[in-house]
Amino acid sequence: MRADRLLSILLLLQNQGKMTSRELAEKLEVSERTIFRDMESLSAAGIPIFAERGTNGGWALSEGYRTNLTGMKTEEIVSLLLANPSGPLHDLGLLHNFESAFQKLLTASPTMMRNNAEYARQRLHIDGAGWHESTEVSPYLSVIQEATWENRKLHINYQKDEEVTERIIHPFGLVAKRNTWYVVAQTGENIRTYRISRVRSAHTLDETFERPIDFNLAAYWEESIERFKSNLPWYPTRLKVNVKLFPRLYRERYIKIRSIHPMENGWVEADIEFHTLDSACESILGFGALVKVIEPFELRVKVLTEAKSILSIYNHI
Repeated sequence: MRADRLLSILLLLQNQGKMTSRELAEKLEVSERTIFRDMESLSAAGIPIFAERGTNGGWALSEGYRTNLTGMKTEEIVSLLLANPSGPLHDLGLLHNFESAFQKLLTASPTMMRNNAEYARQRLHIDGAGWHESTEVSPYLSVIQEATWENRKLHINYQKDEEVTERIIHPFGLVAKRNTWYVVAQTGENIRTYRISRVRSAHTLDETFERPIDFNLAAYWEESIERFKSNLPWYPTRLKVNVKLFPRLYRERYIKIRSIHPMENGWVEADIEFHTLDSACESILGFGALVKVIEPFELRVKVLTEAKSILSIYNHI
């Protein structure tokens, strides 16, 4: 474990230049004292590492020193470029392994490949936590991709609801969420997300644009997802819930548990928010005998009505 951390320190300093003890500690999830001990070990092993004091100080490797790491396959490079470390890898405890592997990729690659890798990461993001499986068609994806890669302005006709509008956009990057593609682009002073299947026509303009140096596609996408969730409507309910149901409730993406009040015999009274009356009814029916609606009254009526309808179907079979 420590050997892996020492190698990670070398790779970080080699690829990112000077770093402080705090930066290294946060990156590797250890204490600053551990970083100091690691630096002593690296120095004792003959690694040309040194510390610069002062406000802009930090740890650095002597100029010209490189550690050689080879063996990365083309398939591994592609998988690293398309991976989304913030989701499943984090859940599985493999996020550190991803970062280490990507640092090895950068170290072993020629300068041009390193530049191309970072170029691709800034323009393509894969979000594996999709809404639902989609079979929609995006005929203008290749046109939009080309414009994104070449920093060229795009003229598009975009459909929103029943209206089709013309727009000139600066495509910053593409995002794939399951089988659904989006383009993140600037329009005027605003950055917006466009669903590519709703693009009715698209052609690349000769004029190029300057992509903001500090724009991070993955970070922008995650922030937009959080904004989307926070703007969704919420339907408050009070339910009597069997404690056996809670592991399932906590896994539900669009259910918020606001408060829990213990009762007896393995039941609790809980304030839970759904999106709508219909979605609340659908979920509660799916929970079966593990939940009972206390309020609102309209939800009790709707659940009871649907349950009677289901029962009547089976009574006539």
